[in-house]
Amino acid sequence: MPSSPISRLSGNRMNWGARFLLSFLAALPSGAAAQTLGDPEYGAYLSAECATCHQRDGSFDGIPSITNWPEEDFMAAMFAYRAKQRPHPVMQMLAARLSDEEIAALAAYYATIKN
Repeated sequence: MPSSPISRLSGNRMNWGARFLLSFLAALPSGAAAQTLGDPEYGAYLSAECATCHQRDGSFDGIPSITNWPEEDFMAAMFAYRAKQRPHPVMQMLAARLSDEEIAALAAYYATIKN
């Protein structure tokens, strides 16, 4: 699959893009963002690699929980890892391999898991 135009952005442009996305989502009617971001079923399919470190039940064993996050926050964090604006080499590498669609799907999936 070819990389998306967003994956080729520099850090400053990615930061701008993440801010734009968040401001756009904030302007949507309540509940609309959750309906438009990602496919939770696809996110469940993709989540196996995440589960090797992050616990699905939300337990914390030195690695932060990623369950029950607002989708926008999850996506902003993943975009920041991808742009190397958040420090963690493993997460930077994993986020760099994900498309925007995959990040949105993971965000939708993990937002549905209540712990």
